[in-house]
Amino acid sequence: MCGIVGSVNLKWKENPLRTLSHRGPDSEGSIIVKNVFLGHTRLSIQDLSSLGNQPMYSNDKRFIITFNGEIYNHWEIRKVLLKKGYEFISDSDTETLLYSWSEWGPDSIKKLNGIFAFAIYDTKINKLYITRDNFGVKPLYIYRKKNTIAFSSEIKTLLGIKNFDFSIDYKSILNYLTFLWSPGSQTMYAHVKKLTPGSTIEVDIDSVSIKTIDHKYEDENIENEFIYTEKQWIKEVDTALNKAVERQMLSDAPLGFFLSGGLDSSLLVSIAKAQFPNEKFECFTIDQYRDSIGEGFLDDLPYAKKIAKNLDVSLNIIDNRHNWIKDFDKMIWYLDEPQGDLAPINVIRISEIAKSMGIKVLIGGTGGDDIFSGYRRHQALAINQKFMLLPKSILKLFSEMIALLPSSSKNISRLKKFSRDWGEDSKNQILGYFNWLPTNKFAHCLLSEEVKNEVINFDPYTFGKSLLDEYSNLSSLNQMLMLEQKSFLVDHNLNYTDKLSMSVGVEARVPFLDKELVNIVNKMPAQYKVRRNTAKYILKKVAEKYLPKDVIYRSKTGFGAPIRKLISIDFEKRIMNSLNESKLAEQGIFNYSEINRMIKLNKSKKEDFSHNILGLLSIQSWLEQFPWKKS
Repeated sequence: MCGIVGSVNLKWKENPLRTLSHRGPDSEGSIIVKNVFLGHTRLSIQDLSSLGNQPMYSNDKRFIITFNGEIYNHWEIRKVLLKKGYEFISDSDTETLLYSWSEWGPDSIKKLNGIFAFAIYDTKINKLYITRDNFGVKPLYIYRKKNTIAFSSEIKTLLGIKNFDFSIDYKSILNYLTFLWSPGSQTMYAHVKKLTPGSTIEVDIDSVSIKTIDHKYEDENIENEFIYTEKQWIKEVDTALNKAVERQMLSDAPLGFFLSGGLDSSLLVSIAKAQFPNEKFECFTIDQYRDSIGEGFLDDLPYAKKIAKNLDVSLNIIDNRHNWIKDFDKMIWYLDEPQGDLAPINVIRISEIAKSMGIKVLIGGTGGDDIFSGYRRHQALAINQKFMLLPKSILKLFSEMIALLPSSSKNISRLKKFSRDWGEDSKNQILGYFNWLPTNKFAHCLLSEEVKNEVINFDPYTFGKSLLDEYSNLSSLNQMLMLEQKSFLVDHNLNYTDKLSMSVGVEARVPFLDKELVNIVNKMPAQYKVRRNTAKYILKKVAEKYLPKDVIYRSKTGFGAPIRKLISIDFEKRIMNSLNESKLAEQGIFNYSEINRMIKLNKSKKEDFSHNILGLLSIQSWLEQFPWKKS
């Protein structure tokens, strides 16, 4: 797990590795061949010796690689390559990946089971290949302007490019306002794009022309391909999950576990303990309950303690009563993007403690909700399907009546969100579950007239609608889950899990996103994911083999912070300083009167805009820390 950077036809104002040192504190290296620059900062996980350092050349000097990630099946691939006559000098998965490309080229990507972002320069044909794993676990940004191109694990590194174009992408601001994160390729910079998960770009060095190669798994969306009974599904998932955990325990560096006390993390620790009964794993949890009463959080800590005691693992309890405001700007800096969530601060706190104990790898349950259906919106979708039997006119009337209710409680807020898109078409209904604003057009109202005119025809639902079109053959629940996996999971959860753990040089692994496991679960009919309002139905059945039922069958809690409380009290001064009329007028991006109205409605508890205000503060934090200019 590392930091990577590279460029073609570009000059750097300073050493770009400096801004990636937190991702790879163990070593760094760079090469320049003609007009191609490749750089790398290394966090040593597999083969801790200098033989695993990068950028790495092939024996014949044809290929050069800079690689961030882990290839969990690299020993299996290496056996095949050894039979083909390849010779290895290290035990690193980087070398396996390098010779896989030498043998199979871009087709090698489909053989990989892992998390990765890498670039390979083929000096013979003078082409650079830049790729990102199918699930987008590892971040990768592309800067392109005229006859130049650059890439990096983090946006902040790209700012060191000489004559970098700091123009803002206003469409991305609409995304951040609507969802609190930005789906798809757009970032705050007009010329910086996220490389779409499951794709490779081929750069012809001579012309700097680009061709995109799609390496998504061809059979990822075939629902009902396997006609299994419930018992067969339980067995298939159990077997695949065990293999996933075993693969991801591969490490020459010390590893530990996130253990919240919830289903996903508890199940992973239980399976790992069954596989390695003599290991006393270090586990980490956040005590987030005491300051979160009334915010919808349940007390996870007793369950985490119970699991730790039953499994005989060490539980390190971290108090989350820290200065959220102080850590807020730090969080946005490492995220590279605005994000209206405070959960990333918990990740950095856990990672800091783990790193202080010498642990370089943390295994967690990210992704479990997104493939097995663990969010409330998945249950809400199932319930809403029954309402769709009513005439659209009646549904719209009910929706309008509910919208008039004051948001005096969290339950009312949820009811309003649940019913907001009644009577709309199926795409808008599904996308509506991800929208934190009253409508998908509301974000435009928060922009100044000048900026609004620039994006008047842009719909924040555009990317989501294109995904839903791609998976229109699936049931509504599985459509939503594919949307989760291709947008919310990638651009929200995985983004902050990677960035904040790597901010202190700790690698976060995600067994629920094992290639084989996801391919199996994505073929599972919806009835085995949500049944009789029980979310994660089949995963809970698997868990009965490993966990007490009171851990499995309990209400889900969040992993985050008491946002409503913090916005109304702790962040009050920050709101006044960052969202006041003079500052917004100076920036020329936002509509002060509409934002001020939101703040007043939230303060009076007539409406709940706390998450939206936090989203606005995250954009302001980004604007204050990152250089930019209006387009």
